[in-house]
Amino acid sequence: MGKTKLLIAFIAFGTLVSFQKTTEAPEKEINWMTLEEAIKLQEKEPKKIIMDVYTNWCGPCKMLDKNTFHNEDVVDYVNEHYYAVKFNAEGKDTITYKDKTYTNPKYDASKASRRNSVHQFTRALNVSAYPTMVFFNEEGNYIQAIKGYLKPQKLELYLKLFKTDKYKEMTTQEKFNEYYKNFEPTFKE
Repeated sequence: MGKTKLLIAFIAFGTLVSFQKTTEAPEKEINWMTLEEAIKLQEKEPKKIIMDVYTNWCGPCKMLDKNTFHNEDVVDYVNEHYYAVKFNAEGKDTITYKDKTYTNPKYDASKASRRNSVHQFTRALNVSAYPTMVFFNEEGNYIQAIKGYLKPQKLELYLKLFKTDKYKEMTTQEKFNEYYKNFEPTFKE
């Protein structure tokens, strides 16, 4: 009799745990799209673009995606104020930007999960490190590239700098340093 009660309790507990997992709110996601989609959307609703330039083999790129791009504050801010683009810097996609088409003619499908040939668009953006966040204005024009893994509060600094157009005031390193020193993050880490 004791084993039966234990078995029933175990099944009931398992059902409860299973029910809890299915009723949890799904994790928020950034609304990623292609560059072409983002530029098309700018015609109807102008917003700046943030482009995550990554590679499949890059450890810091994976950390950025997991720790920063899944942070609730980052997700909410990016989805509200930006069009978000993911771009594989060594991928095979064809990109059309400013009436020019970029490809990766030396792409090797057998190297899809490791170092591959660098995409022409990656070179056009002068991206030389991964990850890199590239910011574009509301007309799709290049603003700036920010290299490296950024925690949520560090990315917040740049998201707000470009969103508010304060970057236009950063004519010297001293002015940026002053902005950086006075910036008060609100995103949770």
